[in-house]
This record gives sequence, C-alpha cells and structure tokens, in this order.
Amino acid sequence: MRIGHVIVPADDLDAQLAFYTSLGLTVRFRDGDRYAAVTDGTVTLGLADASQQPVAGRTVLSIQVDDLDSCVARLVAAGATATDPVTGPHERRVLVTDPAGNPLTLYQPHP
Repeated sequence: MRIGHVIVPADDLDAQLAFYTSLGLTVRFRDGDRYAAVTDGTVTLGLADASQQPVAGRTVLSIQVDDLDSCVARLVAAGATATDPVTGPHERRVLVTDPAGNPLTLYQPHP
C-alpha cells in the first residue's frame, strides 16, 4: 500500500496546471482535458475534471493497493462503506468512506 495521489477538482484544467506549475510542480502526464498529474518529485496531485472526480467538488486521497478486493473486504468488515469496483482506463478503483465520513479512493493499477 502506498498513497498514490491526491485528487483535486479542476473544472479548468489549463488554469489549474498554470497555477500548480507556477508553484514549482512539474507535469508528470496529461490525459486530454480531463486529467493531469503534477508532482514535487514525492507527492502527486491529480487534477481532475468532473468526469474523473470520485466525489464531485471534493479533494480526495487516493491510495494504491496490491489487492483491491481483499483490501476492500477488510475495510468493509471493519465498518467502512464501499462502492462497487469501477474499471477505468488505468486501474480498478473503489470509493470507500472512512469512519469520519471522508471519501477516499482505493485503486489497483492494471498490469
């Protein structure tokens, strides 16, 4: 398990990229006008349009796991709530809500 990235809403991706690169972050990659990843070399921010936001308008922590299904099962057994898995172009992911009601995304990259 590792923290993959923090997903930040970006209705205007060009404006968000200009802002975050002005802070000194570098662009890791861009996927059209829907998503871009910027980093300081350690932490990655995912700038996401509405189609890529797990919870509309909320900043969401995203955690990469080795085995999505078993991780979700453990968390649900411990009282978390979880959505059904979604398969995206880069990973399978599940939205989980922690005990305080905060959403986070768990994801397993495609091989």
